[in-house]
Amino acid sequence: MKAKLALIAAALLTSSAAMAVTPSEQAIKLAKETIIVDGHIDVPYRINDTWEDVSRATDGGDFDYPRAVQGGLNAPFMSIYIPASYETSGDSVQLANRLIDSMEALVGRAPDKFALAHSVADVEKAFAEGKIALPLGMENGTPIQGSLDNLRHFYERGIRYITLAHSQANHISDSSYDLRRKWNGLSDFGKELVVEMNKLGVMVDISHVSDDAFYQAAEISKAPMIASHSSIRQFTPGFERNMDDKMIKKLAENGGVIMINFGSSFVSKQARQWNDQFSSKMEEKDLSWSDPQAETFSKQYRQNNPYPFASLELVLDHIDHVRDLVGIDHIGIGSDYDGVGDSLPENLKDVSTYPNLVQGLLDRGYSDADIRKILSGNLLRVWREVEAYAAAH
Repeated sequence: MKAKLALIAAALLTSSAAMAVTPSEQAIKLAKETIIVDGHIDVPYRINDTWEDVSRATDGGDFDYPRAVQGGLNAPFMSIYIPASYETSGDSVQLANRLIDSMEALVGRAPDKFALAHSVADVEKAFAEGKIALPLGMENGTPIQGSLDNLRHFYERGIRYITLAHSQANHISDSSYDLRRKWNGLSDFGKELVVEMNKLGVMVDISHVSDDAFYQAAEISKAPMIASHSSIRQFTPGFERNMDDKMIKKLAENGGVIMINFGSSFVSKQARQWNDQFSSKMEEKDLSWSDPQAETFSKQYRQNNPYPFASLELVLDHIDHVRDLVGIDHIGIGSDYDGVGDSLPENLKDVSTYPNLVQGLLDRGYSDADIRKILSGNLLRVWREVEAYAAAH
């Protein structure tokens, strides 16, 4: 799925002349003085595919150290992303370990800039020391391979949330993207896994899973769950990957947090429709995503059909919607930087732009206290509760 998104985004042409946001001193100060947790950034897979030293300024991608400092980003969850194809290839454990190794190596190269974070206390310690904490989340539970020993192994390596599935059903859960409903929710092992994740202190991430899998996980989990990078289905009708109001209410009942994905196709109906139409044209021409002609076709298509980038205002609309539905305590940020290619909204193009988001929240009347909850307070509360449950069991 990420390869598809990268290809879709390879030649996007901006059709919008959105005004640049100039954050106020108050917005910049809030961003700099508050821990900012982003629930999902795809640096590990990005640099595994094409190496870049993100401890320095990079020409590509959405994340590097200088831009993170500029934006006030302190605790990005590094996504240990495992493509769905690895469910059958047998190499998922090796890939997951290699991606974790890359984050440990990054800290080893730049210990003055980064620190691994296996707990809320680690995040707070890194912040106090002026370092960027790097907590780890596994996107796609395929490397668990039906073994609770593997779950414990990856916990020991620092994994603190697991996205149960990705773009296809795996041995744990059905996927929102997969029309087949292999398990009609969670597998028997998936149900067992949720229980064990609670006991161990690994957050259950329901981004990507089917609606049935979500509700089953919500009934089983005794600790709050997260949606590490999901947005609101009302704005993208028919897009099951996002959450509807009933699901958000259930997530909130359990004390959980939905972390808003910035990708244009996650927040904009028009961008969602554009993606669907483009995919249909690819199918009509019998072009696969690995076909070298696909990039040429995509460039030509975009010249005639400019991509409808979402706006910062629309991202804020998603945040408003959750606040109005379930309250301020259940909102976070899960940008999906480095995971959605060049489909990011105007004024939210990389990790330097969090002050723009803060400015937008201030303009809409959010208090400093509420903004701090969105930036990190809510997610850190959930993480503490997950830690506390595990300590008691």
